[in-house]
Amino acid sequence: MLKIAITGNIASGKSEVEKILISSGYKVFDTDIMAHEILGNVDRKKLGDEVFRNPQKKKELEEYIHPKIKEKIKKIFNSNHDIVFISVPLLFETDFYKLFDKVILVVCDDRLRLERLMKRNNFTEEEALIRMNAQLPQEEKINKSDYVIYNNTTREDLEKRVNDLIKNSFINL
Repeated sequence: MLKIAITGNIASGKSEVEKILISSGYKVFDTDIMAHEILGNVDRKKLGDEVFRNPQKKKELEEYIHPKIKEKIKKIFNSNHDIVFISVPLLFETDFYKLFDKVILVVCDDRLRLERLMKRNNFTEEEALIRMNAQLPQEEKINKSDYVIYNNTTREDLEKRVNDLIKNSFINL
């Protein structure tokens, strides 16, 4: 099994890449969904406001949730797929990157990510920047990734980039 991580900073377009891969027939899993399942019916906005403003609370949440997500990932790897994609937003902020054979990084200009995040989540600029700054800079992640997909233009352009990557890198799988 080829284990491929999809990562990227908040509002970079990971979810769109996931949708494109799924529409191409690939099995794609999302650790954000896993985290929501683990936490249950938690008010995510309230939790996010608390943990992003309090480093100790963030650390406690991550210490609770990350081992559970890692176990779920390992169970997926025990399935019978030839290739599996797993979206992991905090891939390099954790040691999760060690679990994967390849890493696809979705990159988008910071200003565009800020606009998307404010619109998508109805955040103020301050709320959005707090979340954006909680992750490693994109530039650091580029050097650690096997493939980089730039997502600064249209959905059609993103789809072409993803399909080209699949065709040129994973076609024989």
